[in-house]
Amino acid sequence: MSGLGGLNKSPGGVVIGLAQLQLPDPHTRAALWEQTMKVVAMVGKARRSMPTMDLIVFPEYSLHGLSMDTSAEIMCTLDGPEVAALRDACIANRIWGCFSIMEWNPHGNPYNSGLIIDDQGVTQLYYRKLHPWVPVEPWEPGNLGIPVCDGPNGSKLALSICHDGMFPEMARECAYKGAEIMIRTAGYTAPIRHSWNITNQANAFCNLMQTASVCMCGSDGTFDSMGEAMFVNFDGVPMAQGGGRPDEIVSCELRPDLVREARRHWGVENNIYQFGHRGYVAVKGGAQDSPYTYMRDLAAGRYCLPWEDEIVHKDGSAFGYPAPTRSFEPGSAQ
Repeated sequence: MSGLGGLNKSPGGVVIGLAQLQLPDPHTRAALWEQTMKVVAMVGKARRSMPTMDLIVFPEYSLHGLSMDTSAEIMCTLDGPEVAALRDACIANRIWGCFSIMEWNPHGNPYNSGLIIDDQGVTQLYYRKLHPWVPVEPWEPGNLGIPVCDGPNGSKLALSICHDGMFPEMARECAYKGAEIMIRTAGYTAPIRHSWNITNQANAFCNLMQTASVCMCGSDGTFDSMGEAMFVNFDGVPMAQGGGRPDEIVSCELRPDLVREARRHWGVENNIYQFGHRGYVAVKGGAQDSPYTYMRDLAAGRYCLPWEDEIVHKDGSAFGYPAPTRSFEPGSAQ
């Protein structure tokens, strides 16, 4: 039940709008600023069209488009004019906003970053995409972990960006850290549609968590993003979905209070709890070991697939990127 998209807001509800933003293609500072003003205008549209809305979410690449242009001229910084304009838009319209920027990195490739800004203009969540969509994307792998923040009306929010949502471990980490609503922003095109649907649903059901996901929309003359805004309830059932109409804002009321209730009271399929308490009917408290080889190997820095030597794509050379020479340094947040 979505409260008619948020028209009938309940006391425990959080009304979220997912903006299926028209896909841009900026390659100059002026064009980037013009697109920033487009996003600012859409924040105003969100407030005018749905007075009950708490949070408006913009897709990944909503400022920069899908060109993968890493030119310093069009990169953003947290203290730059583009982010300042987005903060001002949240204040002026008394609404929370989730935004996407390609962030300048003086130590390597840019970061693909996401921000959740509250209605006072304060950044409540700052996240760098953990899993760039290799071998296509050139972005530096995120080094800030997976943060969770307090959201509107007592909710707990997390953000995953596009390809992040294809890894069940990402959604599990969001839920493990307390997120009741996982936002997923993306730039995906039509070939990913089926994967988009099933992962948004699985991420919700496997973690008793609501998911709110949206892609860029329309064409830039080369790429065609799919829109496909999607809200999924904690039982894995879609609550509201959009299509392929650019600049449409799809809204829904989510109920984090019901997420909390399910997490406390569900027995069967309370998977987020049962994962760490295996077989608690048979043994006190359940088994709390780590029986998964891949987890132990990853933690020890020796993750290796049985077919690892046969993998064809291990860098971005097939998409025109030079093979990197730098190694990743965990925990080296800049």
